[in-house]
Amino acid sequence: MSKHGSRTMMSFVETVMNPQFFATVLAAICVFATVLSVAMPMLARDRMNQRMKEMATERDRMRNARIAEMSKERGGGAKLRQTPKGFMQRIVDMLDLRERFDNEELREKLKMAGLRGQGPIVSFMFFRIAAPIVMFLGTLFYVFVVIDTGYPPLIRILMAVGAGFAGFYIPNLFIENLAQKRQSSIKQAFPDALDMLLICVQSGMSIESAFGKVSKEVASQSIELAEEMTLTTAELSYLQDRRQAYENLGKRSGLPGVKAVTTALIQAERYGTPVGQALRTMAKENREIRQSDAERKAAALPPKLTVPMIVFFLPVLFIVILGPAGIEYMNMK
Repeated sequence: MSKHGSRTMMSFVETVMNPQFFATVLAAICVFATVLSVAMPMLARDRMNQRMKEMATERDRMRNARIAEMSKERGGGAKLRQTPKGFMQRIVDMLDLRERFDNEELREKLKMAGLRGQGPIVSFMFFRIAAPIVMFLGTLFYVFVVIDTGYPPLIRILMAVGAGFAGFYIPNLFIENLAQKRQSSIKQAFPDALDMLLICVQSGMSIESAFGKVSKEVASQSIELAEEMTLTTAELSYLQDRRQAYENLGKRSGLPGVKAVTTALIQAERYGTPVGQALRTMAKENREIRQSDAERKAAALPPKLTVPMIVFFLPVLFIVILGPAGIEYMNMK
């Protein structure tokens, strides 16, 4: 590396390590967070409308899929869903990644995260291969060019290999994080949705109409739950076996409470028992589950506050109490 390049790199490192630079970056992050907090409520309605439009598109796709299946059974029909094209698709086909990664477990995991269709599957398989390479090369560049760790070259290479190995699991962690956020939103709004579903059924509406009505009403509280109920409405309308629609709802959510409700609906459908009675029982159980979760979180709050209080509150308190005494003692000298 030339002297000019070395000076430029040293200047860059000094700028990054400068406390004023950190303070400026922190201030910029705080300003961005403030603007984002103010703008998010304004964008919430647009986000909900966009997601509901996507559900309408998905519903039309399911209708077309059903029509294509009926045409195929009659001896005609063409392939409905086109295979995604592009750079990712070419890499996946070239390396034959579908044979290695594509399975039913992966598809269910992506559905739990709210990712449907062939596009997310292709993207997941591509990043499953690309993430380790990017992490390896990025870490290698960082430890050899950006910062001088003082370690031998072999140790730096091993650090890059470790980062590349960790990058292999980044897509899985990303999908699991999305699924957990989605499940949290569904779990929070599901008891209220069950209450509304019970009211609709007891008023004389069919279960399909009740699901469609509740999906619109619950969208303001949980867009994720509204999506799932909209898809269930479509499946109840187009699938030959209604039991499959309920089972798909339980699989997509991945929540025990939702699976229990779908099981109760399947049994009511099979044995002819009143749907309202099953919904009333399950709504009560889900409300109790949500209340117990809130009580558990409230009970866990005091231990979690102990460390922040010790780190942030007590030093300030000691400064306020002992500060005047310390100033008087310094003036007496």
